[in-house]
Amino acid sequence: MHCRSFAVKDDIFCLFEGTLDNLGSLRQQYGLAKSANEVVLMIEAYKALRDRAPYPANHVVGHLSGSFAFIVFDKSTSTLFVASDQSGKVPLYWGITADGYVAFADDADLLKGACGKSLASFPQGCFYSTAVGGLRCYENPKNKITAVPANEEEIWGATFKVEGPAVVAATE
Repeated sequence: MHCRSFAVKDDIFCLFEGTLDNLGSLRQQYGLAKSANEVVLMIEAYKALRDRAPYPANHVVGHLSGSFAFIVFDKSTSTLFVASDQSGKVPLYWGITADGYVAFADDADLLKGACGKSLASFPQGCFYSTAVGGLRCYENPKNKITAVPANEEEIWGATFKVEGPAVVAATE
């Protein structure tokens, strides 16, 4: 079981599950008190991302080290920012509800009724941002992410595959 925390500050809501191995250095980077936990850090990191545009979102998530998944919702801009660690140690699932909304949960059973076959594991090492316009790999945001549809008998709607840049060989 991973530690889960929730906080709200300045109309920014954050649910964080897991732990950050580099929390101490991140507190210093963002100028936070030693008592600040992961969820407070994520709110401040998101505010820095939002207020210092065009600061790339992958830089914020790319500096996180540990086992984590988080969801940030900025009520003032109606922005959603979600990410999972590179090894997927903290489970995170997402899907599209019958009425067209994106839903997230750490328990697939919670989403099955609302999302049906559009339910999938959130891809590890990726972030989803409505401000950026979708799903990106934070290690290399230019890598293409493709959804691979599941077999008809499977529960999951798709799995996601991160593809590296194509290598083109020059011929003489």
